[in-house]
Amino acid sequence: MNRTTLNKLFAIAFAGLTFAACSDDKIEIIDNENDFVNKPVGNFTAAEWNPGGELGTTTNEQGCYSNPSPAVEEQGLFNIFKKGEDFFEHTYTLSTLPFRGLGPAWVRSGCEYCHPSYGHGKRQNSYRANVMGNGYLLVIYHTQDGVNDDGTQYKAGNYISEVTGMPQTQAMYPFKAPVDENGIHMQWLKATDEHGNKFPDGETYSLTYPEVTIERSAFNTIPKPKDYEVRLESTIGLYGTGLLDAIDQDSMEVQHRRAARFLTLNPNMWDAAANTWAKSAYYTFANGINNTNGKADDVKRIKRFTYGMTRATLQDGPGANAIWNITNVTRSDRHYLYTTDAWAKAMSEDPTVIAEIKKQGASPLSLLHPYYADGTDEGIKQQVFKLLGLNSPTKADKDVFEKNYLNVAPENGREEMTDADFYAFMVWHRGLAVPRARELQNKQVQRGKELFYEMGCTHCHRPSWTIRQDKVWYDNISMAHGKLPTYNNQTIWPYTDLVQHRLYMVNDIRTGWCRTTPLWGRGLSAQETGASERLHDCRAQTVVEAIMWHGYSKKSDAYNETQKFYKLSKNDRDAVVAFINAI
Repeated sequence: MNRTTLNKLFAIAFAGLTFAACSDDKIEIIDNENDFVNKPVGNFTAAEWNPGGELGTTTNEQGCYSNPSPAVEEQGLFNIFKKGEDFFEHTYTLSTLPFRGLGPAWVRSGCEYCHPSYGHGKRQNSYRANVMGNGYLLVIYHTQDGVNDDGTQYKAGNYISEVTGMPQTQAMYPFKAPVDENGIHMQWLKATDEHGNKFPDGETYSLTYPEVTIERSAFNTIPKPKDYEVRLESTIGLYGTGLLDAIDQDSMEVQHRRAARFLTLNPNMWDAAANTWAKSAYYTFANGINNTNGKADDVKRIKRFTYGMTRATLQDGPGANAIWNITNVTRSDRHYLYTTDAWAKAMSEDPTVIAEIKKQGASPLSLLHPYYADGTDEGIKQQVFKLLGLNSPTKADKDVFEKNYLNVAPENGREEMTDADFYAFMVWHRGLAVPRARELQNKQVQRGKELFYEMGCTHCHRPSWTIRQDKVWYDNISMAHGKLPTYNNQTIWPYTDLVQHRLYMVNDIRTGWCRTTPLWGRGLSAQETGASERLHDCRAQTVVEAIMWHGYSKKSDAYNETQKFYKLSKNDRDAVVAFINAI
């Protein structure tokens, strides 16, 4: 058979397939998603393809958590963004600039240890800080009022004061870590809800939660803490954080007022009697730049970041604060170390520490040189306590410490991170895009959206916010170096109300109050990070488990919504999951 005959046969076959596709034979043609992108499809608007708005959404699905937003490129900030990216992606050391920090104690040696591929932390079976993807922070708090061995008092519910708020489990030799990881014990326990972890159609689901204990002997502090418990909080994805920062706090107030009509809100955030923000909802930044009048003055901003809503802007929030206290990198607005006096006292009285400083510290080239003092046991003891407990140093202490310990050239400001580098880091952080939505043309995804709204899930997972004017707050460092990415006139779809709610889960988050986590982009977690666990401590390994934890207790703010999901058919449950993974 010659080539001409073959070509004729292929043409006839192709024509038959084309005809069959339009006939009753129902040969399915798979839709090309690109034919639908940025167009209204089913119950989705055209805008919903871009959860971060046109200025905040990346269309590159691979490596999408780390992509710059279109605003970065349009506003001429791409090169600065890439420079800032370096400070997230590098591992820090004790001695090499510009990625120097860590000593004398630290939480992690790099940002991606907590945020693997820029995403959510991964579930762990043991606590080891140097495991890539372990985004867990140890939340250690008192269970009752009491008095320490040194006579100081503590209150139930407060963080223990003996270690830092983000407890450190790594230290520079010969110092011992504030918490010895060998004394941290983690196990996963099973929980059973009122339905016996089984849907009416017989499909089962699993509910597990972490239980963590820390031996008192594991604390290298004087005194050692008493009457404490431990909870885990895992990091969330960093992408789109700048867009959340851009949401106007007046809009947040309207949302809180709306939620307060139906639910009791955290009194630390909302004054129910006055129907407005509580005084503790504000964070005051001294000498910042007020967008209202363009002057340097004290600026009040409403807290919106972290599960506990403890941070108000990115410059004091998930990135700027963490680059200091996680890796212990000092800079011009963070001269001092992230340590505690209880740890400083323990190290100053540890004979093995004193002996090693006497052995190594005489040399000006040694990292232990700042602690050597006059070389006597007493001199070393006093110097160790003075430098390790340097939480509120005098200017003289700062000068001595920066000259001897940091050992950074004067032209770099004697800081481990220069102001220019910190500015680049903030351009990067505020410039991270949100991945484009996927499969919105899929009928199952459209059905899932319909059910998500009908069940009332949007009461907490508010779909969209409109940013009219991005009132970005400028710290003095950023203001001196340039502009930050802004997102004016954008509608974004994060699926969060930025309100704290209570779910009453067993071994719940410390205070019981947890900010609604944005859902955008989470369906790509397995692709980007290799894991897809959800909720504040990674207790849910699937979307279904996360939903059913919302209704574990009848007191939960989301109990009724969860019961509606429980009664759905298998097909409809799958549709809800498909929708959540698509947005």
